Amino acid sequence: MNPIARWIGAKLADYLTRPVGRPSATTSDAHALAAALQPGDVLLVEGNTRISVAIKYLTQSTWSHATLYVGRRPELAPIDGEPAELIEADLKHGVRAVPLSTYATLHTRICRPVGLTDEDRERVIRFAIGRIGHRYDLRNVIDLARYLLRTPPVPAQYRRRLLAFGSGDPTRAICSTLIAQAYQSVRYPILPEVTREKLADPHCSHCYREYLHIRHHSLYAPRDFDISPYFRIVKPTLERGFDYRRVLWADRIEEATPAPLAARSAAPEPARQSTR
Repeated sequence: MNPIARWIGAKLADYLTRPVGRPSATTSDAHALAAALQPGDVLLVEGNTRISVAIKYLTQSTWSHATLYVGRRPELAPIDGEPAELIEADLKHGVRAVPLSTYATLHTRICRPVGLTDEDRERVIRFAIGRIGHRYDLRNVIDLARYLLRTPPVPAQYRRRLLAFGSGDPTRAICSTLIAQAYQSVRYPILPEVTREKLADPHCSHCYREYLHIRHHSLYAPRDFDISPYFRIVKPTLERGFDYRRVLWADRIEEATPAPLAARSAAPEPARQSTR
């Protein structure tokens, strides 16, 4: 054990998880987001911390964090009176459950697995819940130091590899490893490697069989759930019903708003026709 390295690692983790600048504007309100989410959904987040900036640069993506929505579960105690509905791997705190309000004001995206059975969905959720409390060894200072540069000078083809570089402990805390492992436990694909084998059919020269290979979980990043062909993008605003004809545009507010009562009463009355 090296207490000095652990102390330095804790200080680095605290520094890297501090916000820098203003967060991006959310594209859906908190109520719509909560209504649209279903257990098993992956909620991507565009963070505004120092480490988020580095991850977005390395993955060339908007998304810096991924959480798993599990819904309200009896085994998860409320936090400050709010239900803990998300499971995430956090650099400072390890694997933990947090309320949805943690990210309700940030730019988010819902990615939903398609065709996942209820049994496998429960297995995915239990996999993630079973790892709550796992913490990460912050003695690996070199693993953390790579994120001190917001835009490290690494060629594009090696940037994703930089996320998986090192001992693995801090890597699991900041990448999408936890969720990737949960879905791999039921063999649900995210972005598997694909190989093609030509079929021995003399009547079909263009017939191939595709095989999927599980990619190592340390290589997954939040953006992979966004671009995966096996996850559907769910937009809360559309899910609750959207009618473009009901949008209130700023340049038409005067047309849509009736004149104030005082203004109407001050207008001259039309001339009355004499009855005499």
